[in-house]
Amino acid sequence: MSLSIVLCTIVIGISHFTNGQFQCPKKNGQYEDPVQCDKFYECKDGVATEKLCPDGLVFDPLNRKVNKCDQPFSVDCGERTELQTPQPNYLCPRRNGYFAHPDEKVCNIFYNCIEGDGTEIVCPNGLHFDEYAGSCAWPATAGRTGCNESDDMKLKDGFTCPKDKTHNSRGQNVAHPVFAHPDDCQKFYVCLNGITPREQGCSTGEVFNEESQKCDQPENVPGCENWYKDDPQVQQQQQNKNKKQ
Repeated sequence: MSLSIVLCTIVIGISHFTNGQFQCPKKNGQYEDPVQCDKFYECKDGVATEKLCPDGLVFDPLNRKVNKCDQPFSVDCGERTELQTPQPNYLCPRRNGYFAHPDEKVCNIFYNCIEGDGTEIVCPNGLHFDEYAGSCAWPATAGRTGCNESDDMKLKDGFTCPKDKTHNSRGQNVAHPVFAHPDDCQKFYVCLNGITPREQGCSTGEVFNEESQKCDQPENVPGCENWYKDDPQVQQQQQNKNKKQ
């Protein structure tokens, strides 16, 4: 039984070719080449004409459009792994498609190439170009390595958001994690979407409590109890507060 199945599979796989010539399954239609993903055959009245998609695009037999050539990330080529010889230029490895910046360290810029004419596209802050999806994505999803950190990803004092995700006490991801400033009790950092850092500060008289993730009174934060001891305005406010009590 298994041998019959194998033989049947082989016959089906080669049934469209006779003496090396493609034979149309139906009188009219477009059919993929079995080994080359950007090659297809257009049948008219039972006569097959070999054709190629524009360089950079591949043939999608499941596409219902008249033009069945599409971006590689939208098509499952399966075992059709071969492609036509590329026609590259400086910005476009192939004449059509979405391609990363030639400098591998530049991860937030890519090019939309149409017939060899590349248009530069910059991803929104904090995102990288995902070569497998043809779009911008979070760095963890894009999977790019060796990327330079842009100015938006690093503050003047050198702070950058940790690469590892932050979780709360219930084990859930924190969308915008907050971190204490290492030298200034009044300041703290917010990592927007876990990636883009922003410096923030508590109101005068308060310090950031990393444990509660909120601004708090200095006496409640170890190491920051005397943060305002040399600030006359804060000391006066504290004295007035004590008198009222």
